[in-house]
Amino acid sequence: MTIKDLDNRFGTTAIKLGFITSEQLIEALTVQVKENVNDGIHRLIGSILRDKGYMTVEQIEQVLKVML
Repeated sequence: MTIKDLDNRFGTTAIKLGFITSEQLIEALTVQVKENVNDGIHRLIGSILRDKGYMTVEQIEQVLKVML
């Protein structure tokens, strides 16, 4: 993985667009890792951010459009 790859990640893009803070992304990533390890469940970061009320569905769609 290169630095350019990191620039095109969902969380990085959401931060650049001003939808979330880096702290909110870290919190969502922590949830994702814990669920992966403890429950064998992998949820997308966007789903976690939406469930926590940090992003709307419309914001998630906007991030995905920018990433294309």
